[in-house]
Amino acid sequence: MTSEDSDRLGRELTRHQALHDSRREPRNGLRWLPELRRWQAERLHRSFRHFMHDPQRAPAAEFFLDDVYADRDFTRRDADIARVIPMMRRLLPKKLLGTIADAIELGALTQELDLSMAEALQDLAPRRRRLDAALYGQAYREVGQAKLRARQIALIGRVGRGFGSALQMSGVATLLAFSRGPAKLAGLSELQGFLERGYAAFESLDDAGAFVAEIERDEALASRRLFAGEEDPFRFEDD
Repeated sequence: MTSEDSDRLGRELTRHQALHDSRREPRNGLRWLPELRRWQAERLHRSFRHFMHDPQRAPAAEFFLDDVYADRDFTRRDADIARVIPMMRRLLPKKLLGTIADAIELGALTQELDLSMAEALQDLAPRRRRLDAALYGQAYREVGQAKLRARQIALIGRVGRGFGSALQMSGVATLLAFSRGPAKLAGLSELQGFLERGYAAFESLDDAGAFVAEIERDEALASRRLFAGEEDPFRFEDD
């Protein structure tokens, strides 16, 4: 890990923490934010349904839904990373560290876009309580930021390919296994769990590249349809 890599990891971590801090980012208190996250989580589970029916792909899909592109509190994981950046620089392969940085950037970017969406929803529907596809699409177009949406999708792919590449590195599995005990003793269980779950999830795939490419394709297609104002932007079965 170069100093540039370390600096990027530190910057993304700081950004991620600031965007989730309600004292520094008051939009975290917007009433639409929990409903937006609930709706998006349900939408992703529907979009990933065909993966969940495939025993080989289900673990990787679950990892994306629960650890990468999810409405979860990553405070402890972030705190773990902040504590051990110097040690990570010495011990973990550069590609795996880059994947961690990509995952944190994805989380920060997703939060940034969600905050903008919640703000737009407050303006568009101040009295409504539930979200649907039509209102979601309206807010999506109101926020815009097509380049950031493309970056969000690209980061999903980078995280997936990063864990797929880690499987091909000699010693990574052994390193993760041997670090389990020390990580627990050092209070780094959240970070250790994230790395182990990602590694194990992609280990079951015959073709990690094809899995990630399918997610990127579907999410990019949904984004284009949302910007175009199509009535059913999340239909993938017939594509």
